[in-house]
Parts: sequence; C-alpha cells; structure tokens
Amino acid sequence: MNILFLDQSGKLGGAELSLLDVAAHHRDRALVGLFQDGLFRTQLQARQVPVQVLTREILQVRKDSNLLQALQSIGQVIPLINHVTHLSRDYDVIYTNTPKAFIVGALASYRSGCPLVYHLRDIISADHFSRLNRTLLITLANARCRLVIANSNATRQAFVQAGGRPEIVQVAYNGFNPEVYQASEADCQQIRQRLAVGDRFVVGHFSRLSPWKGQHILIEALSHCPDNVVALLVGDALFGEDDYVAQLHQQVQALNLQQRVHFLGFRTDIPALMHACDLIAHTSTAPEPFGRVIIEGMLCQRPVVAAAAGGAVELIDHGHTGWLTPPGEAHKLADVITNACQQPERSRAIALAAQQHAQTHFNLAATNGQISALLHQI
Repeated sequence: MNILFLDQSGKLGGAELSLLDVAAHHRDRALVGLFQDGLFRTQLQARQVPVQVLTREILQVRKDSNLLQALQSIGQVIPLINHVTHLSRDYDVIYTNTPKAFIVGALASYRSGCPLVYHLRDIISADHFSRLNRTLLITLANARCRLVIANSNATRQAFVQAGGRPEIVQVAYNGFNPEVYQASEADCQQIRQRLAVGDRFVVGHFSRLSPWKGQHILIEALSHCPDNVVALLVGDALFGEDDYVAQLHQQVQALNLQQRVHFLGFRTDIPALMHACDLIAHTSTAPEPFGRVIIEGMLCQRPVVAAAAGGAVELIDHGHTGWLTPPGEAHKLADVITNACQQPERSRAIALAAQQHAQTHFNLAATNGQISALLHQI
C-alpha cells in the first residue's frame, strides 16, 4: 500500500513524534508531505522516510479562527490543495495527521478520489477549537473519511459527541519503543550536575509552553512544596505563545522561586532528562487527547502525576501506576509532589509498575501492526 502522509507542522510536537514512528514503519512505500519546513523534516530524513515540503507559505488559519480569518487564508490553501490532489493520484490512501492537514487532504481526496484517513490526535471540543473549525472537521470527516484513527477513547468519544459517525472511528493508542527510553545512572548524574540540582527532588515538566499545558499550575504548586523541591520546564512556545512564557517568568519572580524553577527550552534529549528527574508532572488544564509524556515518563521508570481529564485517565491506574489530580488544582498537585518526595520507596514501586504497564500496553510494534491492519481493511 502506497501512503501519502500529510502533516501541517515542521516542528516536533507530540503528533509529529507519533507520526514519525508510523511513517518509518511504512517508509518503503510512503511520502510525508509537510506544510512547513523545520526539524521534523530532518528527523524524517534521519529515519530514511521520504519527505517533501509542499508549500513555503505558513497557513494563517488556527484552531480558534473565525469565518473571516478562514476566508482570508483561502488564497494560501487553494494552491496547496491542488498540489496534494496531484500527488495523491500516485497513492492508495491519504493519511492526515493534524487538523489543517486533514482539511487540505479531505478536499484533495474529493477531487482525486483517493481514500482518506484521519489520525485524530485532538479533542474536538470548545476547549480546543472554534465552532467553525469543529463544524468543518466533523462535516468533512463524515463526508470523506473511510477511517478515523483516534489516539484514545477520550478522543473518540469527543469526536462522536461533536457529531462524528461512530462507525468510522477506531482507537489505536500511540506506541513507543522501550529501548529509546533507556539511560545509564552515570548519564543521569552528569545531567544533574550540569543543572546544579544536587540531591534535591526534581520535578520535570515536558511540553510546549502554552496556557492549556498548565506550567503555571506546577509553578504555583511548587510554592506549597518543601524548599528542596525544584522544577524543570522543558519546552518552548511553538505557536505564538510568547506572552505566556513572559507570564511564567513573572510568576516565578513573584513567588520568589528563581532558584527552584529552571527553564530549559526545547530539548531533544528527553529520555536522558526524564531519567534525571524524580517525578514527571503533567498539568494540562483542558482534556488531553492522549498524553505522550505520561508514557515516556513511565518507560523511563519515573513516577508520573497527571491531570485527570481526557486520555490521561486511560493511561494511569491511580495509586498503582501513577497519580491523578484534578486539573488546575495546584494544592492537590503539591500534596502528591510532597508525598512522592517523602516516600521514595513507594514512588519507586509505582514507577516500576508503571514501566511494566507501559511496555506491555503501549508497544510500538503492536501499534504499527494494528494501524497496518486498519489501513488494509480500506
């Protein structure tokens, strides 16, 4: 089966990392078309995946765009649709990985007749999309999709609640290669020395810096934790959210946490950094479609505390493979962090159980096999 993958971003977000593994599995008969150049292209090339940047224009339409903003972007979108339509005639399926890619792929599919798949990695709700974009996504999915692959039951449920046809949706959890998440104790100690955290209790937060990712919740929680607890914020603003980054720095200063919060920016050595942490925190304030960082933390044998909403509740068995706290409640998060710090043996037991759970239920080979079987059905 020849597959034309489409993704809107050149940056390495969770959706792109997941597509990287899927596309690499099919690289002998696939092309990944990107709507933006960047690190994602170089990562695909490093995995020997054929890739092509389809446009040099940055599409201005966003998840919260209104009708006027959408109409203003038509001049950019039409040439891209034409390009994808032409390309798709040489492929058996158009496999779209992100909302903008899906909309372009759906319209190209209508023109070329090529079957369409949408790998849905978003919660389609008012928390994440404007009403216009929710209507557009659902209408096109119902009209054109042969298959929607949801990355969690929460994602599937939101799609159906928004009006999506339930019979076209199948759930396939993201898969991971456990070998990628191994690190030596010497490497961990080296990182801790470079960060000058000593023997303090390190809480890692791994995500782009964005209001709904909730870094401000962790900073507030830190102010209620013992003084030996520090936080690493790994990630940067990706989509014009620099004002939020400034707010985080102001919050740190206002709470006098300058010596306890470290902004590390974008990093590619995520597994090694996770191994250098004592706890991984996930603090999204809106339902998370999946929560990739949760499984990554588990595979690094680090205990994880996550906001109890969306796909996260499917990944963690509270008190056994991690902890769940109400979204946005900094005091509850602080309680979990403090307990994890003061009960290291229990934290280690939970981390071990979580690692075994992740290796069993979120295996990349199994996920790739499931997706291949779904594609051959259409």
